[in-house]
Amino acid sequence: MKNMANMMKQAQEMQENLQRMQQEMEQVEVMGTAGGGMVSATVSGKGKLRRIEVDPSLVSADEKEVMEDLIVAAINDAQSKAEARLQEETQKLMGGLQLPPGMKLPF
Repeated sequence: MKNMANMMKQAQEMQENLQRMQQEMEQVEVMGTAGGGMVSATVSGKGKLRRIEVDPSLVSADEKEVMEDLIVAAINDAQSKAEARLQEETQKLMGGLQLPPGMKLPF
């Protein structure tokens, strides 16, 4: 019984740590770029778009389509980096806990 109580305590601590990490990740900012830095997108650690920056040289009618493509690429880059950061932080928190294949945290 003592072992079960200990496991429950550890599970509760892990859940609290996961909640704290998710709150912290909302404050993290990750930047993605495209076009050699001509467009940058900043997202939260959870992937929420915060800011777009566009080099003034792209702001012309002739470059509209290129600019749109670069914006999408920069956002995708930032979101990928945010996802990688979240996975990295989750791995640190879990401390080597082996999960079944295909299972991702946070749930």
